[in-house]
Amino acid sequence: MVSEYRWAEGRYDRLPALAADLVSRKVDLIITNGGHPPALAAKNATSTIPIVFTGIGDPVRSGLVASLARPGGNLTGFSNLALELTPKRLELLCELVPEARAIALLANPYNEMMDKQIRINAGSGAREGDPASGPEGRDRRRDRHGFRLPWSIASRRPCRRSHAFFITRRQQLVDLASRYAVPAIYEGRWFTAIGGLISYGFDSAAVARQAGVYAGRILKGAKPADLPVQQPTTFQLVVNLKTAKALSLTIPPSILAGADEVIE
Repeated sequence: MVSEYRWAEGRYDRLPALAADLVSRKVDLIITNGGHPPALAAKNATSTIPIVFTGIGDPVRSGLVASLARPGGNLTGFSNLALELTPKRLELLCELVPEARAIALLANPYNEMMDKQIRINAGSGAREGDPASGPEGRDRRRDRHGFRLPWSIASRRPCRRSHAFFITRRQQLVDLASRYAVPAIYEGRWFTAIGGLISYGFDSAAVARQAGVYAGRILKGAKPADLPVQQPTTFQLVVNLKTAKALSLTIPPSILAGADEVIE
């Protein structure tokens, strides 16, 4: 029996109970998606049932595996290189909005990688002398619909965002960016497909297929400890021209030429 253990709507408090329920059902394999919290909950619930995780920024630093090459224990899976892609996303956003003097980062304060993420953003910078700022998700006010309005959107600064918490709220975030005319870069096509301006990230469909391959190998007898944690090798740059037009932005030819998909 294989179960996929999905994190939903940021309910971290429910994860241990959900993981314990899966273990009690004596499943043969657990697949987690949505970052560190569900993978850690599954790990804490069992040391024997194989676990394949996806969407983890740094599984070694998170304490999920001993190393990428030799995970050890009962976990293996796929990193999303979330932090490593930060400089490229900032580069694209600065090329798209060259007049920007500051770029805001929308980050989840409960993400264990948040501090490192902010440091990388600040270190990458938009350009020399132009700081990238990271107000985190707790520096915010509510819009008239009750959704907490990130400082980056309220201030109309270009911004970039990531983390599974925001993926579950992607329509709200895209709508807010549109309402306040904020140019934003996102981590995956699932944002640009619903109206986001531009995205750059790993091919999530390819990772899902690879996770399925790992699951099959494990069910046939392979040990998670012997299957190295893999990093994505395929990345997608997606541009939404309709959104660019609404923001009165002209997409540079260099970005259009490098785009894997242009949504019109």
